[in-house]
Amino acid sequence: MSVQSVVARPRSDDRFSSFARDVIEGLTARPKRLSPKYFYDEAGSRLFEEITTLPEYYPTRSELAILRRHAADMARLLPAETALIEFGSGSSKKVRLMLDAAPAIAAYVPVDISSQWLTQEAARLRRDYPRLAVLPVAADFTQAFGLPRSLASLPRTGFFPGSTIGNFEPPQAAAFLRNAAGILGEDAILIVGIDLVKDVEILNAAYNDAAGVTARFNLNLLTRINRELGADFDLAGFCHQAFYNRERQRIEMHLASRRRQQVNVYGRMIEFRAGETIHTENSYKYTVESFGALARGCGWTPVTAWTDPDGYFSVQALRAGN
Repeated sequence: MSVQSVVARPRSDDRFSSFARDVIEGLTARPKRLSPKYFYDEAGSRLFEEITTLPEYYPTRSELAILRRHAADMARLLPAETALIEFGSGSSKKVRLMLDAAPAIAAYVPVDISSQWLTQEAARLRRDYPRLAVLPVAADFTQAFGLPRSLASLPRTGFFPGSTIGNFEPPQAAAFLRNAAGILGEDAILIVGIDLVKDVEILNAAYNDAAGVTARFNLNLLTRINRELGADFDLAGFCHQAFYNRERQRIEMHLASRRRQQVNVYGRMIEFRAGETIHTENSYKYTVESFGALARGCGWTPVTAWTDPDGYFSVQALRAGN
């Protein structure tokens, strides 16, 4: 059982931010947990980009192959002069394929929680697509957020690549799809990337790379908590764990305590047993059919689905309304 005691906060003028609140709530829960959305500070974003280049990590490679082959087919589904809204944009590598295939896109709205990364990517896109209105929104796309007023007269299209929807629990995935329908509007198209169920060895290798980049990405969450909340996590006291949970059809990522220890986090003393874990991420895997059923239950009609030759990954087009 976790034991907590109150000690002095690191600085008297600290605001109790949503990050601090979520971290304290997660680390005092049983079992302990942290939201994967907090992976993506500047260092975490860069580490994730490195992960996408690893030989074991098939999702990015597979999805890019689908987009290269079928971006023109996807572009034909988009209305003229549409605003393309990307949920959790990160790197612009994938959206560039869409922009090249659909020059009629009038505006691009990347929405991402990492404001520094977002600013950098938006600057690159403005340089490379001078006729495109690039209107970044620094926000948590899982919550309500405002769009630029200049989009009011434009039809909207959603873009959600990367199998990020798999990081949501099924009820959260459903809530995202309903929220996206409200943001995009009736008859809008949403293009979404889905990681498919496959051989367990392939899945486990993808989240336990030989170079240890995924481990550094996972542990960077503790580094961020130390930096932003004045915590004193000893990173050497925790190790990365990732495995496929067959029953729930998901990869689970954890940070496991190597020993019994106490950590001061924003004025709370959190106790860890040896072997106790912080659950940092789930990555649910779907079949084309199971994701289609989820979408239909949330007010979307599946239009078409594309897969890579190995059947590892799917990009699906949905239309709002059914």
